[in-house]
Amino acid sequence: MLPTLKDYNFQGKRILVRCDFNVPINDGKILDNFKLQKSLPTIKYLKEKGAKIILLSHLNQPKENQREKYSLKPIALEIEKLLSEKVKFIKECLGQNPKKEIKKMSDGEILLLENLRFEKGEKENDEKFSQALAELGEAYVNDAFAVCHRKHASVVLLPKFLPHFIGFQLEEEIKILSHLLQNFERPFSIIIGGVKVESKTKVIKKFLEFADHLLFGGEIANVFLRVKKICLAKPWPGKNICKIIEELDLTNLKIHLPVDVLVSPDETGKIYIKETGVGNIKKEEEGFDIGTDTINLFSEIIKESKTVIWAGPLGYFENERFNQGTKKIAEAIAQQKEKLFSLVGGGDTVFALNKFNLRDKFDCVSTGGGAMLEFLAGEKLPGLEVLKK
Repeated sequence: MLPTLKDYNFQGKRILVRCDFNVPINDGKILDNFKLQKSLPTIKYLKEKGAKIILLSHLNQPKENQREKYSLKPIALEIEKLLSEKVKFIKECLGQNPKKEIKKMSDGEILLLENLRFEKGEKENDEKFSQALAELGEAYVNDAFAVCHRKHASVVLLPKFLPHFIGFQLEEEIKILSHLLQNFERPFSIIIGGVKVESKTKVIKKFLEFADHLLFGGEIANVFLRVKKICLAKPWPGKNICKIIEELDLTNLKIHLPVDVLVSPDETGKIYIKETGVGNIKKEEEGFDIGTDTINLFSEIIKESKTVIWAGPLGYFENERFNQGTKKIAEAIAQQKEKLFSLVGGGDTVFALNKFNLRDKFDCVSTGGGAMLEFLAGEKLPGLEVLKK
C-alpha cells in the first residue's frame, strides 16, 4: 500500500510537492495547461488542510544557456489563474533565498521553486542535492506520475529523507492503469511513437508477450528502420537501443512499422516534402510523419481492436505539414469510441489531441507516456517503489 494524503496531518507543515509541470511553452506562453490542471486537486487539498505548499517541478531538458527559456515563472502565473490564489515564485530551488522565503510562509500559502533541472544534482540523482531539498520541507508528496520511471533526485532520493505520500493525481493514475491491466479486452493494440526512444524500446519485448498489435511511428519507428538497415538515415541510436531492436524479429506479425513516410531534409519541410516507401529514404532525408498507406494500415487495425493504448505522436505534429499521421490515427480511434476502450498518455500526445480537439474522445488520458508504458509492461517504477518503504 502506498501512503495517501489522508494518512497525515498537514496543518502548519512545510510540504514539498513534486509535480509534473513539464508543459509545452513558446516564448513564455503555455500552449496546453492539462498537466497543471491535473495537479490542482492535490494543491487545493493541502491548502484546505493548512499546509505550507512548496511546489517542485522540472521543465524540458534545459542547457546551461536556456535558463530564461525554461524558467517556471510562467507556470506560477498560470497556476495563479487556475486557482485564483497567489503563487509566489522563487528564482532558485536551493540556497538562502528559498530558505528565507519558505520561513516567511503562512499556512495555506503556495510557493513554486525554479526548474529542478537547472541543477545537475537532479538528473544525476545526487544525494547532497536531495538532502538540501529535504531541508526545505517537513514532508514530501509525489504527484508526478510522468517522472516516476526516472531515477532523478526529487523522485527517488528526496522521499527517503521525509515522511512521504502520493498525491491525488498519482493515486488516480495507478488505479486506472492497474484496473486496465486486469480487465482489457482483445484485440489489444498498443501505439508507440514520440522521440523518447530509450524508455519505450525497453518495454517492447514485454508487450509482445500479451498485446495483439504493436504499431510504431515517430522517431522510434525511424530508429527501428535504421537499425534494421531498411533505410540509411541518421543519427544512429545508442548501443542499448540497438541491442534491443536487433534482437526483435520483424517477421513477427504483431509488429507493424511504417511502410511509407513523409520525408524532408529538415523539420521545416520548406526545401521539399515527399511521400516515399521506407526503403527509399535517402541519407540526407528524415521521416517526419507516417504516409498514407501506413495511416490506412494502422486505421484498419484500430477498427478491429477492443483496447487501444497510445503513447507518443506519430510524426512532427508541431509543424502542420507533418501532423496528418497523428491526427488521422486520433480520428480513427475517436470514430470507434463506442466499440473500444482507449487510453492515451504523454505530454506531446495529449498536447496534439488538444490541438485537434479530440482529447475528450478518449476514455482515459494519462500525464505519462514512458511511465505509463513501463507500468503497463509490469516494470517497477523507482518513484513508486521508494514510496512503499
